[in-house]
Amino acid sequence: MKKTEDDFIMLPTVDFCFKELMQNEKVRKGFISALLNCSPDDITQTVLMPTILGRDTPEDKEGILDVRVALEDGTQLDMEMQVAYFAYWEKRILFYLGKMYTGQLKKGEPYEALKKCIHVSILDFVHFPEDSECYRVIHFRDEKSGKMYTDLMEIQILELRKLLPVEVGRSGVIDWMQFFNGKSRKEFCDMAKKNEYLDEACNTLMELSADEKKRLEYEARERALRDYNSQMNSARKLGMEQGRQEGLQEGRQEGVDLAKTVFKLFLQGKSPDEIAEISRISEDEVRKILE
Repeated sequence: MKKTEDDFIMLPTVDFCFKELMQNEKVRKGFISALLNCSPDDITQTVLMPTILGRDTPEDKEGILDVRVALEDGTQLDMEMQVAYFAYWEKRILFYLGKMYTGQLKKGEPYEALKKCIHVSILDFVHFPEDSECYRVIHFRDEKSGKMYTDLMEIQILELRKLLPVEVGRSGVIDWMQFFNGKSRKEFCDMAKKNEYLDEACNTLMELSADEKKRLEYEARERALRDYNSQMNSARKLGMEQGRQEGLQEGRQEGVDLAKTVFKLFLQGKSPDEIAEISRISEDEVRKILE
């Protein structure tokens, strides 16, 4: 059945929509409390900060974040929604986290003034194909003892494509992941029943979707993402073809990394159609790689 205009709903996996949702202070508070595993009542302030990370010299690379928030105790969070597969995502987020952490100090200020910085990656692709964990928190730890070195820098990874239809006995961050992963009005409304913060997120999403100007901006961003994905798929195909001809050494890194992911998933017992869904390529492309 063809969808009507009234069926239109923005999807939070499009970064424009995610950033607009995070403009709502109550939505921010609900999501951040889930990330910090605390009660929303414990969070008294969530201030939106500039998303452009400063450069020390004109030659430095500029960093532009999706959503940057400061809490009352000085803790900062960088929340990134990434829908397209990104070969060097781990290096990119370390760059963001490092810039955010070091950018706190001004000349002459003591190191003790540094506050905790948290990077949050919300990914609509599989970043860790070797396991089924959809949510993880990463810290600096001693390799031998496992003891935490410091909690001043933290990375949280949310992999939406690993979500099960029903996550029994899990809530908090998982509830928000299921909301962000929604695809229809019914799914968003069902999630809204979980708590007042998800209800606020649902209502905000409905308001955004009904705003004609916001809808035009959303659709422009959605088209840009589709164009980017198309270009990246072409690059991957070219990389894999070059890799077959030159022993994978001269192939584009995108194609090589994708091939590795496909083989890892295959060794885990995933079927070609499951691999295609996770890797966001066709079954034919999966079979060609496996052959």
